[in-house]
Amino acid sequence: MEKVISIGKQNFASLRENHYFFVDKSHFIKDWWENGDEITLITRPRRFGKTLNMSMLDCFFSNKYAVRGDLFEGLGVWEEGKYRELQGTYPVIFLSFAAVKADQLSEAKIQIKQQIARVYEENRYLLDGDLLSGNEKKAYNEVNLHMGDAEAAAALNNMSMYLARYYGRRVIILLDEYDTPMQEAYVHGYWAEFTTFVRSLFNATFKTNPYLERAMMTGITRVSKESIFSDLNNLRVVTTTSDLYADCFGFTEKEVFASLDEFGMGDKKDVVKQWYDGFIFGGHRDIYNPWSITNYLKEKKLRPYWADTSSNGLAGKLIRTASPEIKEYMEDLLNGQAVTVNFDEQMVFEQLDYNENAIWSLLLASGYLKAEEVEYRGITLKPWYQLRITNLETVSMFDDMFRGWFEASEAGYSSFVKALMQGDLEAMNYYMNKVSLATFSHFDVGGENSESLEPERFYHGFVLGLMAERAECYQIRSNRESGFGRYDVMMIPKNREKDPAIIIEFKVCSRVKKETLEDAVQEALKQIVDKKYDAELVALGVPQERIRHYGFAFAGKNVLIGAE
Repeated sequence: MEKVISIGKQNFASLRENHYFFVDKSHFIKDWWENGDEITLITRPRRFGKTLNMSMLDCFFSNKYAVRGDLFEGLGVWEEGKYRELQGTYPVIFLSFAAVKADQLSEAKIQIKQQIARVYEENRYLLDGDLLSGNEKKAYNEVNLHMGDAEAAAALNNMSMYLARYYGRRVIILLDEYDTPMQEAYVHGYWAEFTTFVRSLFNATFKTNPYLERAMMTGITRVSKESIFSDLNNLRVVTTTSDLYADCFGFTEKEVFASLDEFGMGDKKDVVKQWYDGFIFGGHRDIYNPWSITNYLKEKKLRPYWADTSSNGLAGKLIRTASPEIKEYMEDLLNGQAVTVNFDEQMVFEQLDYNENAIWSLLLASGYLKAEEVEYRGITLKPWYQLRITNLETVSMFDDMFRGWFEASEAGYSSFVKALMQGDLEAMNYYMNKVSLATFSHFDVGGENSESLEPERFYHGFVLGLMAERAECYQIRSNRESGFGRYDVMMIPKNREKDPAIIIEFKVCSRVKKETLEDAVQEALKQIVDKKYDAELVALGVPQERIRHYGFAFAGKNVLIGAE
């Protein structure tokens, strides 16, 4: 009989008690314990089992589960006697920052203080008897969501002391989704002030805490050491490019194929691999997205389950407003190519506004891209990452993201694409002006100063949107060599007997030359002919008569399209 799949359940005890579908990752317990690191930070994409693994650690080590060895019966970790003896023998502090999402600094602090206060509420038995002094009991009772920042910073250190005194053993601290409030702080503009608060909290909890046995933190991004971990020289960081714990998060191919067989879908292995495989952790390839796999096993339908669980707002904003170079890289990625870039894997949120390469760190950590290879170059051994879109599901996520850029234009963009395919110049002009009025500002394109504000930001966004709309029928390339120059956009039909080939050249009206839209259109069309941009298409076997030329002229948000 098939096991019941409980979607979204992250409580290890509940999964085991109800005999729900569960892939055994209990070797993570042994691997972590035997590595001996005092503080471990593990980053993995969202929905990759981080919270469930943290819940499993809690159930294994916490003395609150001292008589719950049954939860681990039949799992790998239970096969060794020393681990059966270790289970349920430590005081554990387990808290999560997953729900700390605030648009103001004061509210973010309150939410973190609320999590700390919850830990104190769970351990109020410590107030019984004479274990704590009068002053300590007074301080204990003053821990609440309105306590001062200094009191909050010291609270987990103090709780460690109380628990160690009560149980005669140092504590294990588990902090899940540590970076959720960091991203919120960046998005809402209180990053600098917030990191000061968190740095003090982490220093007292993890650095100057003599009552700490081990600590584990999980999150999506590796926030830079300078931001919040500057005092922690005892921190072991494990990212998606690390070999350590590579098979502990996400499903291996062996685990996925065994699950498909168990649920009578052994014949679906190839298509499941195409859609949900592709994640690479360290040197371990063929890691599958567990959220999508469990949903697929339950629903038995191919869907972008993982891609649908997040708005991807920050990544979308960063790509949308990025330079033409970044967008060109995205075009290459959408075309199935790999790109090689240098960046710091540490996430420095404050650098996102002025260091564009930081976006690659976010996309890699989030699981949208995978690092197929890391090469260390030069005498300083700077890392260069060969990146590729992870799988079909993440391709669909990018498609939705790029389409979403033009949603403000209502039906304008889709109608423009339809008119482009039909060669309806009047409709193209109508809908393109509608699109530009609604969306230019999203790409940081100015009006009168459009020449100095990089209008290419919009053009390349337009190309990515076009790729999302027509990827099934066209190979779409931009800014590539052909003939004697570089065209702006080339649409190469996959069915050359049915669909036309299209070359588009963009021009911005020059205020210095007092150029009109009509002048710019004619200049664009002339350039296509003079530079022989048709050469690439002709070489591919496209008949000359099936090649269309379009000139797009821009003056601020006004657009004029002409055809040869």
